[in-house]
Amino acid sequence: MWRHIASNFLTLLVVLLIAAAAAVAWARHQFTGPGPSAVAQCVQVERNATLNPVSQKLATQGAVSNAYIFRAGADYLGKAGDLKFGSYLVEPNASMEDILGVITSGGPSTCGTEVTVRVGVRENTILLRDMNPETGVFEEMARFNPASEEQPAQIAEAADQQGARLRVVMAEGVTSWQVVEALRAAGFLTGEIGDVPAEGSLAPDTYEVEKGSDRAALLTEMARRQSAILAEEWEARPFGLPYESPEEALVMASIVEKETGIPEERPEVASVFVNRLEEGMRLQTDPTVIYGSPRAKGFWTAGCGGQSWRRAHPITLIRSTVCHRRRLPIRAGLRSMPR
Repeated sequence: MWRHIASNFLTLLVVLLIAAAAAVAWARHQFTGPGPSAVAQCVQVERNATLNPVSQKLATQGAVSNAYIFRAGADYLGKAGDLKFGSYLVEPNASMEDILGVITSGGPSTCGTEVTVRVGVRENTILLRDMNPETGVFEEMARFNPASEEQPAQIAEAADQQGARLRVVMAEGVTSWQVVEALRAAGFLTGEIGDVPAEGSLAPDTYEVEKGSDRAALLTEMARRQSAILAEEWEARPFGLPYESPEEALVMASIVEKETGIPEERPEVASVFVNRLEEGMRLQTDPTVIYGSPRAKGFWTAGCGGQSWRRAHPITLIRSTVCHRRRLPIRAGLRSMPR
């Protein structure tokens, strides 16, 4: 009798193991095989979203066939906590594995609606773009210059949409006044701005924001990024450069960038200026003269520079008008080619 019971138990165990193996194989095929959607899908991941609601949303819109399998696969691959905020275009018949890779890799949004504040050298613009799912290309829907035009209603409406991507893109070479004016014109931001930040203290970059983000807090983040860049490059500088502070290195970066826009030429141009400083010579370069009269507002037709010739120590010049520079020009000023 006990032998019969044991035999039946072993038979049942084998059957269960086979069934489990078959279930795992089926689930794996569901996870890695072609997905159910015959058309491209725009998949949106909310900020701070967790896997459960995201998987349910994917199943509801038909991007995945089974929310549980999607979650199980994400757990197995260790990506359940790696969701990245944004809107992502998913190709037709994309597998669950492919979709998981897209929404956990991050990067720029590739679909949906985006409202971008562009802080430019010549003008500030606020731009509305939307993804055309047929072409996979963002198409411009509206734009305006807040200094001279009224905001189109569709831009305000788009910024209010749930899942809309809101960005501030700061170009290199803009002034602090331009940055402040652009942030004040962005209706999806809130809060007052006190003093205009010092020139050169903000990092040209792309900043993802939420509706209602504080303007002053955003300026603080811009300054934090620039301080980090400047500190890293200053720490790694060669010995013997004629700079007394990181701010003077930033001044040199502004002059070098105005003198040449070619990345390969930056170190060589910087070395020329460094040699002149070490020999007590004037820098004798257009950016230190043409833009020698600082402006509190507006911009220079050719960009920003600073004043230099008339001071005893040429590098003390430009602190008032260096504008904002990226990492590579700063690095060039601190990695000048040896003589």
